[in-house]
Amino acid sequence: MKIISGIYKGRILDGFDIAGTRPTMDRVKESLFAMIQDYIKDSTILDLFSGSGNLGIEALSNGAKTAYLVDNNKIAINTINSNLKKLNINNATVIKGDYQKILKEIKIKFDLIFLDPPYKTDYLEQSIKLILENNLLKEDGLLICESSSLDKIVYPSNLEIYKEKKYGDKFVVILKYI
Repeated sequence: MKIISGIYKGRILDGFDIAGTRPTMDRVKESLFAMIQDYIKDSTILDLFSGSGNLGIEALSNGAKTAYLVDNNKIAINTINSNLKKLNINNATVIKGDYQKILKEIKIKFDLIFLDPPYKTDYLEQSIKLILENNLLKEDGLLICESSSLDKIVYPSNLEIYKEKKYGDKFVVILKYI
């Protein structure tokens, strides 16, 4: 897994092998970041199911102002911290905790929120619900959702699909306020 663009382009990120996790493939990440490139500069990012920190670090590499990298797994948190240290990144905050608790407690409005939870859960739907209930997405912000099924990407009528794309067995859907 490597950084595909920006100031850290070409740098290799550490990963891990935990059941139920799967990093975003480089070709998917490249396409995804092409879709959101106009929204990244000076943005505040939330990478909710961060894993290795891959998406949040890519956003920082491309000019995001700050990133919050959240995961509930100790191995993932250690990997995120290792990747940040290796790249000497100081504008990221790493948070270990349950996504529901974090979304209820955090008091920041985000420009971009990456949601790539374990596929065989309802975490995506629950995350979107909590993000909106707690007013965590800026008016012109984007929710970037990854899932194995479009049926899992459930969202209320005040959001619309901005862009969507299928990559093999995964879907990327970007949502924004209407």
